[in-house]
Amino acid sequence: LDADSDQATVDLGGVRKAISIALTPGVAAGDYVIVHVGHAIGVVDPEEAERTLALFAELAAQPEAAA
Repeated sequence: LDADSDQATVDLGGVRKAISIALTPGVAAGDYVIVHVGHAIGVVDPEEAERTLALFAELAAQPEAAA
């Protein structure tokens, strides 16, 4: 997190990426954010973020449906 330059590094499913935090004043290290085209556009409640990440993991573990 670099508040002086409004930049932060986020982990997007194991991919680390630099993003702008200019649109999310007050964001802190460890916060969960919604990222869109290189910008944090909102802060997410930690419990909601954990539930969402658990659902993504569950979906990823499902075998692909036959076409």
